[in-house]
Amino acid sequence: MDLTLALVIGVVVVALVFDYTNGFHDAANAIATSVSTRALTPRAALFMAAAMNFLGAHLGTQVAQTVGKGIIDAPQGSHGLVIVCAGLIGAITWNLITWYFGLPSSSSHALIGGLIGSALASASVIHWDGVVAKVVIPMILSPLIGFTLAAIIMIAILWAFRRSNPAKANRGFRHAQTLSAAAMALGHGLQDAQKTMGVIFLALVVGGYAQEGDPIPQWVILAAATAISLGTYAGGWRIMRTLGRRIIALDPPQGFAAEAAASTVLYGAAIGFGAPISTTHTITSAIMGVGATKRLSAVRWGVAGNIVTAWILTIPAAALVAALSYYALHWMVE
Repeated sequence: MDLTLALVIGVVVVALVFDYTNGFHDAANAIATSVSTRALTPRAALFMAAAMNFLGAHLGTQVAQTVGKGIIDAPQGSHGLVIVCAGLIGAITWNLITWYFGLPSSSSHALIGGLIGSALASASVIHWDGVVAKVVIPMILSPLIGFTLAAIIMIAILWAFRRSNPAKANRGFRHAQTLSAAAMALGHGLQDAQKTMGVIFLALVVGGYAQEGDPIPQWVILAAATAISLGTYAGGWRIMRTLGRRIIALDPPQGFAAEAAASTVLYGAAIGFGAPISTTHTITSAIMGVGATKRLSAVRWGVAGNIVTAWILTIPAAALVAALSYYALHWMVE
């Protein structure tokens, strides 16, 4: 086995490890609100989320094309594969750090940051126009849209059910949350599994096993879908507590509104623009938007501030780890 093939296999394995960590890190995105309102039991919610993540991964490849072709140009051969592998190590490291502290940071932005960091360290080409258009602008807009849309949906629910019996309305929204949580998990698969597909495809192109204009192979789609599903089923209980209770104590109508808003933003970004937005940012901002309709003090802004700090640090922190990983790997391979 030559060095290039060994590195391609190694990068594919590391990419699937990232996909798995993405699944357990982001499991809370899809089901925290449903579990906290007791619409679903934790185990049933995780099983549903894993299944919907798997299905969502098969719904398109627009986001994968953006990640695989629109962020960096890695050189052909072993050097390019070292760059991709270092980017993945940066993303995995940040995922594990934020999971340990229960902070719902973005796996998507950790991956983008990792690729940028390793590309900078290796003096490779970075498509800054693509980073701005497909990452930075959606990174700013998606939380704002999620916050606003969730608030609008919540206000509409409060108006439409203003004369309803609260207990009966809560029971109805618990059932509705099963659907909204499934939609959220489907959107997570559509967004996040594709990011791993894009990285694996980038590794295949760099290693000479695919051409840039080729469609993403079916085995790549299946492998990424399986890894993120298994990771989701493994669960992310630390982050689930943060999203489900520490930002605001949710009731079923609020949980439904947050999930409905967040899933709408995920589908729009993936299908409409091929933009790799953060499911974490979107659902977290939607929860804040729902809470703000009750009263601003209902949101625990101190917790929200810690989360936003993690968001800001994600890209540079993952980039730094990726750059250091690149230097270490480059020294070993070369």
